[in-house]
This record gives sequence, structure tokens and C-alpha cells, in this order.
Amino acid sequence: MTLSPEVEDPSVSLFREYLRLRTVHPDPDYDAALRFLDRIAEELGLPMKKIEVCPGRVVSIMTWQGTDPTLKSILLNSHTDVVPVYQEHWKYDAFSAFKDAEGNIYARGSQDMKCVTIQYIQAVRRLKAEGRKLMRTVHLMFVPDEEVGGHKGMETFVKHPEFQKLNIGFALDEGLANPGEAFTVFYGERNPWWITIHCPGSPGHGSRFVENTAAEKLRQVINSFLDFREKEKHRLNTSECFTLGDVTTVNMTMVKGGVAYNVIPAEMDVSFDLRIPPTVNLQEFERQIKDWCKEAGEDVTYEFAQKHMNQNVTSTEENDPWWIAFSSACKAMNLTLEKEIFPAATDSRFIRAVGIPAIGFSPMNRTPILLHDHNEYLNEQVFLKGISVFERLISALASVPASPDEA
Repeated sequence: MTLSPEVEDPSVSLFREYLRLRTVHPDPDYDAALRFLDRIAEELGLPMKKIEVCPGRVVSIMTWQGTDPTLKSILLNSHTDVVPVYQEHWKYDAFSAFKDAEGNIYARGSQDMKCVTIQYIQAVRRLKAEGRKLMRTVHLMFVPDEEVGGHKGMETFVKHPEFQKLNIGFALDEGLANPGEAFTVFYGERNPWWITIHCPGSPGHGSRFVENTAAEKLRQVINSFLDFREKEKHRLNTSECFTLGDVTTVNMTMVKGGVAYNVIPAEMDVSFDLRIPPTVNLQEFERQIKDWCKEAGEDVTYEFAQKHMNQNVTSTEENDPWWIAFSSACKAMNLTLEKEIFPAATDSRFIRAVGIPAIGFSPMNRTPILLHDHNEYLNEQVFLKGISVFERLISALASVPASPDEA
């Protein structure tokens, strides 16, 4: 007799099918994702709403109505786009969703964040199949363009009347893998500041000692920023309890200036990418930048390409009803949680900015952090366990009792 090859779990097959859709920048096939999600909504028997927030940029929402639709709802948010790949660095085609003998599924988006999208869907499918009725309404939201800053996605949508109509009380969004046994939970994010410093100076011939050159000012500016970078790096490396999200990262990313070898330029520019934790006073930090510029020269100026100021964080206090529900559900499954500030940026920042609590959580433990990296993969067993985790979490969050302001 011949043993049939191991039959793949349908959830894994669905995950791999979704991974094969090329929703990759710079030209994501969003139509393919919408067709896929339409089919799922039909299978689940859930109404699907589509809102075109910008031309060609559609947010889709599946809604599972609760037994008390007047209560604030639960949002399960995920983005459909993925970052580009350098195929020559991959073991397998990044859009083939190849599964190796260990059950590792290689694909762009396997961690960020197509896994979570399918986990939400399959958790809801299971809850519905069990005949469960949830008290609060649950919205599954699928947004475009998170990977390019969310400007034509979540950032615009949170100001839309259709977003307000959803009446969201609490949101789940993406987190990161954890290489250890624990699961990481993100309750806030650092603020990205992208800044360019303009250093004007006296031009002249390359054979002379000209006073007050742009390069001398540029050097002073670079030294101030990179000395601060050293201090923050040292703080991170010498502290037992700090993670990347607790310190300010500074990276010099662009330098501009000059026209010829023998001409001293009249202006030189330098740009930095800063990520600032919510514990830092942003006004004071900007004063520090002003001082660094002034020390380099009276005429040195700066401008921001991006300057996020919102520092809302989500409560993880033991008396917060949403956190009680989330953490108790995890405890019941014997999950160890590690609370952190997200080191980069997700759509959660736009949700928190409009006053809605949001937790970033991708249930992937024993998994190296490979988002945006070559050979991004997720093991099928870790993926499947995540569905059960979300089943418990969704059920717990949708059962949070009405608060006094809802009654």
C-alpha cells in the first residue's frame, strides 16, 4: 500500500495562495487581493464594504455584527501590500510560497503581514463554525499602502466618515516575530522625524583657505548628530531592560553638495532619519537640534520631510478592561508576553492618534525576525498555532463588558 503524502491543512493552503498574490511595491496588484477577499467574505457569509480612499487605493472591511451592535467594536487590521524583493538573494521564488521539508513557508509577506490577515480570517471562520455569537461587532479591515507610509491608506482613512461609523473601541494590528519562547506585544511606537540640515557657506577656488565654508559647518552638524547617536547606542547596550524602541536612533542617510573638484560649494546638505520614543519631550528635542545648528553657524537651517508628533500609547495597566481581556486570554493559553515600544512604524500610529487603543501583535514565537529581509519565512506550525491564539483573543475582546460611557 502507498501512504498518501501528508494532506496540507486548508488554512496553510489558503495562506500560501494569498502569499502568491503579487501585492508588491512599486506596483502592487491590489485587484488580485480584492478578488481574493471578496471570495473569503462570501465563504464566511459576511458583508464586505469597499471604500476608495484615494484613486486606486481601496480599504475593504468585512463585518461580523455583534449581538449588541450599539457597543464599541473590535478592529482587526492588516495591510495587503508587501515590500520589494531582491530575488537573487532568495533561495526560492519570493512569490511561490515554497514549503520546505521542515514546514517553513518562504515568501515575501509571510511575516509582514499576510500571516496575520489569514489568521484573523480563519479564527473568525472557526468561531462562526462553532456557532459562536459575539457581543461586540468585529470588523476585519484590509488596507493598502502601509509599506509606503500609509498616506493613501490608513492615514487618510482614519479621517473618513466611514471610519467614524465603525465605532471602534479597540484595535489589533501587526507586531513582530520573537526568536524566543515569548510573544512580543507592542503598545506604542517611536515617532519618525526625517530632517535635512542646510549649511550655506562662502564659495571659492579649491586652492585656497576660504573662511566660513559649508563643509566646516556640515562637519560640525554631523558630529553633533553622530555623537548623540553614540550616546543612545551606548544607553541601549549597557541597559538590561532597554529594547530598540526605548532609545532614539539616529542615522545619516543622505549628503548633498558640490559641483566640481576645484570649486568650494556655496551650500551642503545632510539628512537624518530619527526615531524618537514616546518618553522623549519632543519640544526639548527640537530645541537641541536648533542648538546643534546654531553651534555650526548662525545661517545653518533645518527642515522636516516628516515630523510625527503624536505620542499616544495604549494602556497596559492591570485595570484597563481591554488589556485585562487581552492578557487574560494569553495567560489562559500559557503565553508569555513581552511588552515593547515598536521600533519602526505601522498603521497603529494613525489609529492611536485618533484616540483608539491599539495593540501590535503577530503571534510568531521561536521565529527569527525577517520582515523586509531576504528569505522571509514562517513555519506552518507557528502559523497554525496563531489561528488558535486569535480565536481566543477575538472572543475575549468582543466579550469585554460595556463600560459606563457605553451603557
